Amino acid sequence: MKITILYGGKSGEHEVSLVSAASVARNIDLSKHTVDLIGITKEGKWFYQDSSELERIKKDTNASLQIKEKYPVVIVPGGSKQNALKVENNGKYINLYTDIVFPVLHGTFGEDGTIQGLFEMAELPYVGCGTMASSLTMDKEKTKQIWESANLPVVPYICAKKFEAETEQGLSVLEEKSKNQFGYPVFIKPCCAGSSVGASKAANKEEFEKSVKEAFSWDDKILIEPFIKAREIECSVIGNEKQISFIPCEILPTHEFYDYEAKYKDPDGASFSIPANLSEEQIAQVKSIAEKAYKVLDASGLSRVDFFIDKDNGNLMLNEINTMPGFTSISMFPQMCNAGGLKYADLIEELLQLGTNRFEKKRELLTSR
Repeated sequence: MKITILYGGKSGEHEVSLVSAASVARNIDLSKHTVDLIGITKEGKWFYQDSSELERIKKDTNASLQIKEKYPVVIVPGGSKQNALKVENNGKYINLYTDIVFPVLHGTFGEDGTIQGLFEMAELPYVGCGTMASSLTMDKEKTKQIWESANLPVVPYICAKKFEAETEQGLSVLEEKSKNQFGYPVFIKPCCAGSSVGASKAANKEEFEKSVKEAFSWDDKILIEPFIKAREIECSVIGNEKQISFIPCEILPTHEFYDYEAKYKDPDGASFSIPANLSEEQIAQVKSIAEKAYKVLDASGLSRVDFFIDKDNGNLMLNEINTMPGFTSISMFPQMCNAGGLKYADLIEELLQLGTNRFEKKRELLTSR
């Protein structure tokens, strides 16, 4: 199989993608497959990487991928495997055949349905959730609304749009609504950003206003949620029509909460327990709800489903879902799969097959008469 890995991206999680994609590339079985690399800059430009980049990160297991801006790439609608991807070299365009694209892209323009829609238009198979599921799961408000409609437990929330809080009066009304509903402290975060980008905790009116403005710098819609003294639980799920969940883990952050700094910048930002310290009954409940949460959103390929367990009353609540979680060999998603008996390299093989199967089944459907 000829695999094209996409990485980087026009996203606040660009650097995370460079690390995740390097790990995926290292662990693809080159006796079965060939790998091409395409890096996407922070400005959104695509560049093909020659074979030396793959060789470099395979030799240095601590290296993250880089993007050399030498060979521009264009994508052609309807081009399919043979003609959709074209690489420019000295003014000429060369077809880059691919059997499947593995978009190891996190956050905006990677998990929000935009690039998935582009692959659909180009008629290219790809790993992960489809256009609609990617778009829905990126929007935390819409995700919660769908989960609520399926009677799944979610963290309470207020959703606000930017125009509602652009004036001092509007911001004051929002603060009063939040205070009356949740009190203090509260968490404030963008609706459509990942890895806790733009998220912060507010303990008073001054911090509330500052946090709201920060969140609105990342998205035009935000969520306000009550502070819950909670344990953080994660569960990996894979599959298309049939879902398979794995042993859940628990995050034990050393920071006040599991923010971007704790996730990616502080090597001592958190420790992890796999399996989570839960009873067999609780583990079964987490896995069951994770599968239902995945299914009701029409997710496919893979996702990591995140939960809170209230320390005061033991209630289990869905927090969010991540359709392209961190993918280094020490990231929680592959570690949970590994704890359940699915090794990293085998996980990659399974995801490639799931992406291929979904593409082939969709190709059987009529689009015109």
